[in-house]
Amino acid sequence: MCASGRCQAYGHLWSCPPACGSIEFTTRRMKQYSRGILVQTTKNMTDDFDAQAIQNCEQLHKKNFEVLARQSRKLEPDCLPLTAGGCRICIKCAYPDKPCRFPKRMMSSMEAYGLLVSDVCIKSGLKYNYGPQTITYSSCILYR
Repeated sequence: MCASGRCQAYGHLWSCPPACGSIEFTTRRMKQYSRGILVQTTKNMTDDFDAQAIQNCEQLHKKNFEVLARQSRKLEPDCLPLTAGGCRICIKCAYPDKPCRFPKRMMSSMEAYGLLVSDVCIKSGLKYNYGPQTITYSSCILYR
């Protein structure tokens, strides 16, 4: 999914493939964890193409999830937060020329780790689609 170039982050961010590791590597890493939490942010839109609502929902989700991830890392430093979409902390990622500027804040996406978000939601008992004119962002934190 990432290599298809759909989000245009493949090969451009430390948080995305191939920099975050191969699918084999990410699978092995996730298997180290036995627990997790899945969080979602859902907003209504005026129509199915309400770009402002989509952007606002994404920003709210990422902001709140970054706070949750930071607090989670204080409680369990080895947890694995996986966010919605690629890391956007920096305006321009240092990849591949320099190391990540914020390695303790950087998060890969669930998709970058090979997870199909819709499947994860359904298997966790959460909806993936909350109906017409809604947008939902999902992220998770894996724990030992």
